[in-house]
Amino acid sequence: MAINVLTVKRFSKRIFSNLTGASVALFCASTLAANAFDATANYVVTLRGVNIAQVAVDFDNNGQNYAVDIDGVVSGLASLVAAGTANLDSKGSLNGGDLQAEQFQLATEANNELFKVQFRAQGAKVNSFQVIPELTDNVNRVPVKQSQLTNINDPVAAFLIKADSLSPAICNRQMRIFTGIERFDINMSFAENQTATSQRTGYQGPVVLCKLKYNPVSGHFSDSASTTYMKNNQRFLMWFAPLKDTGYVIPYRVLVGTAFGDLSMVLTRLSVQ
Repeated sequence: MAINVLTVKRFSKRIFSNLTGASVALFCASTLAANAFDATANYVVTLRGVNIAQVAVDFDNNGQNYAVDIDGVVSGLASLVAAGTANLDSKGSLNGGDLQAEQFQLATEANNELFKVQFRAQGAKVNSFQVIPELTDNVNRVPVKQSQLTNINDPVAAFLIKADSLSPAICNRQMRIFTGIERFDINMSFAENQTATSQRTGYQGPVVLCKLKYNPVSGHFSDSASTTYMKNNQRFLMWFAPLKDTGYVIPYRVLVGTAFGDLSMVLTRLSVQ
């Protein structure tokens, strides 16, 4: 089915202004690794089967601290009508294999518009955060309270999950996430074990499928149609695959149902050193 050019233009802009959110925040997960390593993963993002973006993930782990860098760029049909890049940077410590963000930054450029969000945290409590340019006052934006900024993680580290195997335990959990603008919870639940077989992807083998449920807490617009849509979304899924023999798992595929059709991100290449 052909995609309207104006639809792609609107959607590509939304992707790079919301690359942290449920569709994309969702790009890397882990368990405790015995040795330091550097892993890279590449993904293709499609809308209704048409390529619209490329995403590269670099994950460094020295056994005590971690750093994850995610770069995205508009590609394919979307590049004909819009230009955009996004970078997410998450750094923090390892605590029993769990990753806890201490620094998070999101920077996007779309259609010559620059936007940056960052925050710092200690002990899972946000100490400071900044948005550039500053957000304009809006009576419909739900204010973020300091009491909501404890026991949180960023949208990258929140999905770095300790798992000794591809078990239902990977899925059955709640993530409390802060993006620097919005506080929301993601409730995950186990769906089923599957096997990835496509030779067009960067992995073939067992995967675990999780269902995700988005629950806005604060920072969102109370009258936002997209927030309401995501809150009621029944097609929010993530498949996890092993990160080779590191003891980590990473998303093999992420699927988000949208008003424009299914948004999908699929692993195309994986390397570990």
